[in-house]
Amino acid sequence: MAPKYYWKGYLKLSLLTCPVAMTPAMSESERVRFHTLNKDTGNRVVSQYVDSVTGKALKQGAEAKGYVRGENDYVILTDDDLDRVALDTVKTIDIEKFVPADSIDWVYLEKPHYLTPDNAVGNEAFAVIRNAMKSDNVVGVSKLVIGRRERAVILEPREEGIVLWSLRFGDEVRPEESYFEDIEDKADPDLIPLVQKLIKQKSAHWSPDMVSDPIQPSLLNLIAEKKKAMKPKKAARGKRSDAAPKDNVVNIMDAMRKSVDADLRGRKAASSHASS
Repeated sequence: MAPKYYWKGYLKLSLLTCPVAMTPAMSESERVRFHTLNKDTGNRVVSQYVDSVTGKALKQGAEAKGYVRGENDYVILTDDDLDRVALDTVKTIDIEKFVPADSIDWVYLEKPHYLTPDNAVGNEAFAVIRNAMKSDNVVGVSKLVIGRRERAVILEPREEGIVLWSLRFGDEVRPEESYFEDIEDKADPDLIPLVQKLIKQKSAHWSPDMVSDPIQPSLLNLIAEKKKAMKPKKAARGKRSDAAPKDNVVNIMDAMRKSVDADLRGRKAASSHASS
């Protein structure tokens, strides 16, 4: 299945430009998801925006952003208003600087995205930028608007593509000194070799299985048990059941053929009766 791209635009380095597409590196499609139900009726609950003063539900598309100017007083901004102040970084990843690949602290990394050429024309320019970063062991630093907010990003060459990491802002990361400065260095030097031996025994090659979510299979097992205990739900009269049998198409075709045959027989009988 072809990936669904989250964003499309251009990757630019000086006069070198190529069209690119970006998709999130993370996926939650395999996670167990729940709907919110009315526990008493078993019916799904519908969420909607409601006017806090009139109590009436908003029509679709009637929502807007509001900047607080005073008590119950807002400056209203529509999507069109926000689009007018869009930055160039909405559609262009312009690489401003390069830094050593190992110089960025992990604590600043936020979310990874896969960046790929958007068409064959841009393959060469994309490959040149990627391979040059690989050769010099650097990552590119740029900015990109993600969710109407301009974020600092880095571009890390990876295999045949580039991983774009959104970064946390500097003022979002708390200084570690505030938390670590009072920790005393009282490690017993005689114990360090023992711990190093334990580390060696527990060392292994990295695998994504090391960070698998144990809750998901437990939830699936719980759901399977609940399904077994439930009685089949009877389809309401006069309503079409969502759980159609596998041979539904065949049954419909048979019914259509029988209906046509019955109609033809009816016409022949009517014609014979009229002629007599």
